[in-house]
Parts: sequence; structure tokens; C-alpha cells
Amino acid sequence: MSAAAASSAISVAATNPLKTFSLSSRSPLPSAISLPSRSLNTPRRRLVLVSCTAGDGSKPTILVAEKLGEAGVKLLEGFANVDCSYNMTPEELNTKISLCDALIVRSGTKVGREVFESSRGRLKVVGRAGVGIDNVDLSAATEFGCLVVNAPTANTIAAAEHGIALLASMARNVAQSDASVKAGEWKRNKYVGVSLVGKTLAVMGFGKVGTEVARRAKGLGMRVIAHDPYAPADRAHAIGVELVSFDEALATADFISLHMPLTPATNKILNDETFAKMKKGVRIVNVARGGVIDEDALVRALDAGIVSQAALDVFTKEPPAKDSPLVQHENVTVTPHLGASTMEAQEGVAIEIAEAVVGALNGELAATAVNAPMVSAEVLTELKPYVILAEKLGRLAVQLVAGGSGVKNVKVSYTSARATDDLDTRLLRAMITKGIIEPISDVYVNLVNADFTAKQRGLRLSEERVLLDGSPENPLETITVQLGNVESKFASSLSESGEVKVEGRVKDGIPHLTKVGSFEVDVTLEGSIILCRQVDQPGMIGTVGSILGESNVNVNFMSVGRIAPRKQAIMAIGVDDQPSKETLKKIGEIPAIEEFVFLKL
Repeated sequence: MSAAAASSAISVAATNPLKTFSLSSRSPLPSAISLPSRSLNTPRRRLVLVSCTAGDGSKPTILVAEKLGEAGVKLLEGFANVDCSYNMTPEELNTKISLCDALIVRSGTKVGREVFESSRGRLKVVGRAGVGIDNVDLSAATEFGCLVVNAPTANTIAAAEHGIALLASMARNVAQSDASVKAGEWKRNKYVGVSLVGKTLAVMGFGKVGTEVARRAKGLGMRVIAHDPYAPADRAHAIGVELVSFDEALATADFISLHMPLTPATNKILNDETFAKMKKGVRIVNVARGGVIDEDALVRALDAGIVSQAALDVFTKEPPAKDSPLVQHENVTVTPHLGASTMEAQEGVAIEIAEAVVGALNGELAATAVNAPMVSAEVLTELKPYVILAEKLGRLAVQLVAGGSGVKNVKVSYTSARATDDLDTRLLRAMITKGIIEPISDVYVNLVNADFTAKQRGLRLSEERVLLDGSPENPLETITVQLGNVESKFASSLSESGEVKVEGRVKDGIPHLTKVGSFEVDVTLEGSIILCRQVDQPGMIGTVGSILGESNVNVNFMSVGRIAPRKQAIMAIGVDDQPSKETLKKIGEIPAIEEFVFLKL
């Protein structure tokens, strides 16, 4: 905060030495999170994940770097300025990205660290039109606070159908015999195939696509086994699939269908060593990622007869070299990455990714975020008001800290009648972190980079869950945020053990502040709040209300919590507008008010 800003902070002493007040939006704020302070008067953008609206009200800009279905483009154009620039070089992308708020790619554009660095903080969302995200540097995206979303459902059926098409065409030599007939040959004996009925198919990766491939293979009369360390056994058993170990799948299968993501653990997972464990004559289908197969090792396995045939839709490098021994091998069927290439899937993916990107830029919760806590759509909907509550409690708590105090230790307590396993608090923790850090820094914090940002600044956040008796109808009863080892600009906000403490709950879908320090209050967390510690006596509500009314400040809620009649009390006043300094000064001059603070939400 500048010296000018700091000097404008108001502090007035009354006859009672405890009587002070300050404008939180103008006073020095905690310096422990060592970044330049930002005035709380700065207009805040409505945000849950990320939000992007230019300060002048203009539309955000979305760069579409690869071909996207018309329906998706139209949806984007209704919300943003859309730049469709295809076949860009990496240099061209890096140059253009600093002017864009969101980027949409398919599998052909690499979004590495240099893209995020070149964006200079403007890029807020990367949308991957499809499932795989191995072409996006998730670590860099998270570090730069950029949300990555994908479209995991729209092309599921198309990819599964293509996998089955390759499986059947490989088994019956469709591609080879087609080429032979077109070359004027008629070699029926050369292209005798194998039947699928009764054969064992190993589905490696039992996610959405793998599951759909398994369903269809069962319909063809195949025995289906699967390997996936994260797949629930009951889901597999429900469609008649047995989950087995990796080595058992290799040793048992007549056909292997790959549906795993490309990660460091799966890179070249099929190699000389694993091919040696397979049943001689096995047939392999890959519609997942080319990098999961060591292509040179596959050629050796084909030549040795370990692998009888392979049908490949994906390759380590796309397009592969024209003289690739793998592509030219007579026992290999290839297609040019057509897994999602149906008219229906292309339109579906375009709409799905467009909706995800627009929603993210609007600040909506995204169930398809891949570098944020993964929470189901149902849980996101249920937690939405608690997410708002969590962020606002964090913002309130940090504004109660006196300038110069270092915010390092945060304790969050959740009370709920639900079992621990049925309460996912990752989203709430991220929003509390956001609420604490953003008001006292120039860092833009969102769900994606909240944990990273907190760790970078030495903010230690611990969580406690208190199990209550009663109905688990609501996910939470209360959320309490405590900041330890700090000084408070509002002494009444300190708990008995000396922490700044605020507590809230959701009532009828609306976040409420229900406790400050040891005082019970009840005020909606909308607009801004004035907290006053006063002598409990008649007429205080009317006196303060009159001062606000004379200044045309609308009061939306008022609550008083007290220790005992005629003793000390805390008055919490919700206001729609920010009172002027003069108005706040008048409130501070009321004899019965000992201290107060204005808090901007």
C-alpha cells in the first residue's frame, strides 16, 4: 500500500481508550504474504473457478487453434470475441496468446510452459476438445493459475465404436483384402481370419471408452477382462467384466485393446519386456495414445510372431513418417487418428468444450476441470452456496487482521452430520485460501492454483471435521475460519485462545455470518458489513440506522449478539453500499460504541 493510501486510514480515539475504528479497505493489511497490497475498493469479479471480464466491460477473447465444430464456434461467439487461427507455428501461438483469455485446442497443438509465460497472466482457461490432455503442461497451467478443462464424454461412443471397428476389421483382414482386390488380386486363402466369439479381450484402462468397448465386445460373444488400478470392481462386475492384474491380462488375452492415458507411468508400457509376457499370436488395438506403445518394439514383436496383428489409430508422432516400418508392416491396420471422427462426436465435443470454457470464464464450477480438485457435478451443485460462504469467511478473517501481523496459520473447522468419507472439503479449502490471499496481494487466486499459491507464500492451512448427531441432509452445518498468531484491528473478533475467528452457515441457500470471536451474530454475507462493539443499551440500532439512512446507505440486515443484558454486545450491520468516511466517523463518535470496523466483501 502506498504511503498516501496508508495515511488516509482513519483511526479515531474517544474518551474510552478502546474506541477505535478503521476503514479496512484503506488501512494497511497483513504483510506476511509478501506481495504488494491491493485496495479492497478494487471491483471484484464474480468468480468461483476463474472469471474473465475486461475492466471496460468488453468481451473476453477466445483463441481457437484447431478446427472446431460450427455449433461450438457459434456458442463461443455469443459470449466472446472468437479468433479461429489454425495451423499456427509455436512462435505464432506464443505471440498471439498474450491477447487471449482462453485457448481451445485439440491434440495437435502443444500448450507448453512457454505458452503460459507468453500470456503474461492473461490466459485463464485452456480447453482441450477431447479427452487426452498430454499435449498440455498441467504443472505450468496450475502454476500460472490457468484452468484446464476437457470434453471427456462427447466422443466416448465414437472412440469405442472405432475400437470395435478396428478389432473386427483386423480379425478378418478387411483392410488388406480390400487393397488386394483393388490391385486386381483374388487371394481368399491368404486372408483367412479368426473369429471373435469365445476369445478373450483384455481392456487395458477401464474408463469411459474402455467400458463402452467392453460392453460391445460382450455383445460379440467375447470374454472380457480388464486392468485398471483405479476402476471399481462393482462397476466392472455389473457388465460381466473381471478385473485382473496387468501381467495376468497380458498372459491371458487373445486380443488387447488399449484405453489408458499417456502419463510417465504408461509411456511405452508395451515394450520388449511386456511383449515377451503375452500369449503368442496376440492381436492389439490402440485407439488411446500412440506413446503407450514402444513402436520399434512392436515391429520386433510382429516380426517374431509374438504379436500376430495390430490395428492402430494413434502414433507417437502424428502423422507418422511415410516410410515407417510399423505403418508399412503387412500385419498392421492403420487409420489417421479417427477415434472421435464422427459427425455426431465432432459436434458434441465442440459444444461440450465451448460450454466448459464459457462456464469457466463466467466463474462457474466445472466438473471437467483436469488440474483442479475433481468433484462430481452433483457435489458441485450441492456445495455451491458453501463455496461462496468459504471464500467470504476467508476475506472477512484477513480484513480483521491488523496491519503488520503476519498471516501464516489458518485453521478451518467443519461441522457436519455426514461421515468423513462423504464430505469432500478440497473445494472449500481452496476457496478459503483464495479469500485470505487475494485481498492482501496482487496475485489472482483460483481453484486451480490455490494450494500452490498458499504453499509458495508459507500459508499453513489445517482442517478439522466435527461430526454432529442428526440428519445428514445438508453437507455442512457450519464453517469456522481461525487465523492464529496475529493481531486484530477489531479486538472482539479474537477467540478465547487469541485467534481471529469467524463462523458462518448457509440458510435457505444464502451464506450467513453467525459468529465473530465469541459473539453470536446473524447477518447475510452480501454487500459489505459493519461490525460494532458497543455497550448494550436501548436505542443503538436506531441510532446507527439513522446515520446510515441519512447518508442514503441501505441496510440489508442487522443483528446483535451480546454477552449478557446491559453488558457488551456486537452489532453486525449488512449494507449494500460503502459508507463514506464521514458517515463512518459519525458512527465511531457514538458514545456507546467502543470499536468498529468496516469490512468489504
